[in-house]
Amino acid sequence: MTAITRFAPSPTGFLHLGHAASALFSAKQAGPNGRFLLRIEDIDQTRCRPEYVDAIFEDLAWLGLRWESPVRIQSQHFLDYEKVLDRLTDAGLLYPCFCTRKDIQEEIARIGNAPHGPDGVLYPGTCRNRSASERADRVATGESYALRLDMEHALRQVASPLWWYDRKFGKQHATPEIFGDVVLARKDTPTSYHLSVIHDDHLQGINLVARGQDLFFASHLHRLLQELLGYDVPEYHHHGMLTGPDGKRFAKRDKSKTLRSMRDEGMSAQEVIALSGYV
Repeated sequence: MTAITRFAPSPTGFLHLGHAASALFSAKQAGPNGRFLLRIEDIDQTRCRPEYVDAIFEDLAWLGLRWESPVRIQSQHFLDYEKVLDRLTDAGLLYPCFCTRKDIQEEIARIGNAPHGPDGVLYPGTCRNRSASERADRVATGESYALRLDMEHALRQVASPLWWYDRKFGKQHATPEIFGDVVLARKDTPTSYHLSVIHDDHLQGINLVARGQDLFFASHLHRLLQELLGYDVPEYHHHGMLTGPDGKRFAKRDKSKTLRSMRDEGMSAQEVIALSGYV
């Protein structure tokens, strides 16, 4: 099988050494006979900046990486994700949630000992059982809402156990219920990472998703969404995270380790590649 991999950064800051390691790793997995794609995941329009998109292209080219054109830029395809959401809505799998963060916190405090998932305390399901007429009325008035996946209903649509294969950790049984009724879109952001990433991986024919271990648990949810939408299931490789001397993994706020700053200090691309260690 010809490997088709991708590197999909969000342009919310300059790339750092950890990004370099991940991009190099993904390109290496594709090999000389595979395909390596670059995707810009800029759905968060409040934090993403055009100058960071330009810097991504510049930094990766400086490292010697090459990718296919055109590059898929997610903000140019919101209509695609809206159509996917419509499919899930028509299947009765999504519902509008009008709860504010304060509402959720108060409900959790009232319940006490609320279950936790990978992203924290699970949503208590306050809006899950609202009537169709109430939902329609509140949407019509312009009230803000999020679209949540009805996890119990979604799991009932799955006929057999879900699993995926991880090249590092082996066969994995998917337990998407650990996320509860996860948000897949908001009124002001017409998609979420979870929805857009599985759609784009399917659309682009990605058959090997190489990404950091910080996204390992997300694969549980992604596997369910792939099943609900009839999408192809890639193999995964969740590689280790690059960390600094203090043991903390690199972040965009760590300006001293951005590729741009390292280049400005006179480091060569080969020195940076060696320092990245390819994780």
